[in-house]
Amino acid sequence: MRLYNIAGRAALEADGGYVDVEHASGGLFGPDPQALYPRWEELRHWASGHLPGAVATPLPPGALMSSPVPQPRQIFAVGVNYASHVAESGLDTPTVPMVFAKFVSSVAGPYDRIALPEGAVDFEAELVVVIGAHADRVPAGVAWQHVAGLTVGQDLSERYTQWKGSAPQQMSLGKSFSGFSPIGPAVVTPDEFGDPDDIELGCAVNGVPMQRGRTGDMIFSVPAIIEFLSGVVPLLPGDLIFTGTPDGVGFTRDPQVLLKPGDELTTYVEGIGEMRHTFSARDARDGGE
Repeated sequence: MRLYNIAGRAALEADGGYVDVEHASGGLFGPDPQALYPRWEELRHWASGHLPGAVATPLPPGALMSSPVPQPRQIFAVGVNYASHVAESGLDTPTVPMVFAKFVSSVAGPYDRIALPEGAVDFEAELVVVIGAHADRVPAGVAWQHVAGLTVGQDLSERYTQWKGSAPQQMSLGKSFSGFSPIGPAVVTPDEFGDPDDIELGCAVNGVPMQRGRTGDMIFSVPAIIEFLSGVVPLLPGDLIFTGTPDGVGFTRDPQVLLKPGDELTTYVEGIGEMRHTFSARDARDGGE
């Protein structure tokens, strides 16, 4: 099952097009994508009986695609979760997941134009997990049962803010400027993947490949991350977990590759799709000074 947010309305892919969830269900489910995650199993059961043979509408050209999880209550992120990224960053291999938060106001859609703050803005292609069932002290062996689906993410990072001051530094702030947590275009259920623990992902800047990796190379797998997080704080339906990035980020390259106004950043995850973002300079209208 593949869930989209089209012009603010929940839609499911069907027969090469899409069906509006509220209309197709006769009002059983509302139009808000965020409201579907606490009812995820109910939605999946309904879809299994109603999507086959449903009359699908082609996606109109220029349709507004927004974040399929527009208002998560919690956003977790795992740092240095690929050995290749640990090496390029000059850090020690973590013995437990290194976790920080990203703030909800940073969520953006898969094709948005993002305003760049001053500094050094970097890209980090990531697989993002969407929680679909309340998870409290969940063992890794059953962790996938608490996942609604997977989506594409970018953990955009302003490095000067991120590393400002003495340790511990500003990981959350440096990664939570407006638009710095784009996800999409769809949330795809784990059963759509041959192996949800080993998926290719990557990104390119202006058509030049920058990152390419596989989630099978993560130091801490999706189930391990869920076990660790849910042992501390309950995970709620619709929460997001950014699972880390492979090597190839721009800040550690020589010369550095940092995002600038006019750039196009494409980010993909195998089996989910591709995001495309362009960038502009941040000014007073975007909240700058």
